[in-house]
Amino acid sequence: MDKKTAICVNNLNYKIENHVILQNIDFEIHTGDFVGIIGPNGAGKSTLIKVILNEIKDYTGEIKINGKIGYVPQYDEIDRSFPITVKEVALMGMYKEVGFLRRYSSEHLKKVMEVLKILGIDHLKDRKAGRLSGGEYQRLLLARALVSKPDILILDEPEAGVDKNGQILFYGLLKKLNQQEKVTVILVSHDLSMVFKETTKVMCLNRTLHCHKNTAEMSSQDLKDIYAESLEMLVHIDNPLKVVSRND
Repeated sequence: MDKKTAICVNNLNYKIENHVILQNIDFEIHTGDFVGIIGPNGAGKSTLIKVILNEIKDYTGEIKINGKIGYVPQYDEIDRSFPITVKEVALMGMYKEVGFLRRYSSEHLKKVMEVLKILGIDHLKDRKAGRLSGGEYQRLLLARALVSKPDILILDEPEAGVDKNGQILFYGLLKKLNQQEKVTVILVSHDLSMVFKETTKVMCLNRTLHCHKNTAEMSSQDLKDIYAESLEMLVHIDNPLKVVSRND
């Protein structure tokens, strides 16, 4: 059975004055995909996410989205010095559902606790968010995105500020959501080794989309096409570990 389309982008272009940010972008993401978006700094990865989230509107082209989107941003807007609890941050994911008055029902609270438990931070529900470790805080942001039960989960470099063990745990949670809950996951990341290890498809972006392939089909040349100006880097793409550089 053919998979349904979760996101379809046709001929997307975006520029600021005469500076091209995104050019001739075409791709389709299917329901249940786990997609990694990679590319050098300034490649337009975060801009592409903002366009999909409708935070940027003055683009040309067509975007079709089938399902509700949950979002975990690269930099969270919450002031971590503000005395807000873990439970209260997670409840923020239901703002659109409850409206301006923010009157949460027992069902809302029950749903939040279920998500916190799945992510292993239910015991922290009354702790101030600013006192969490980097890994715990990322799981909290994930919880906030999940309480509305999204069909599509978009994450912009969620591993930033998280130690390696925390990253492994976090990626394990994403894989579980993808495989067991059938959530379509789109992950923007600079951690190439984790992208190739965890995702099923990879999109290589550097203003334009250089390729969109199954992870196992990616090659060293695909990476050199988008990192042509980058320094040498190590990537788990074949076995054994390969060195990829512009002079390879």
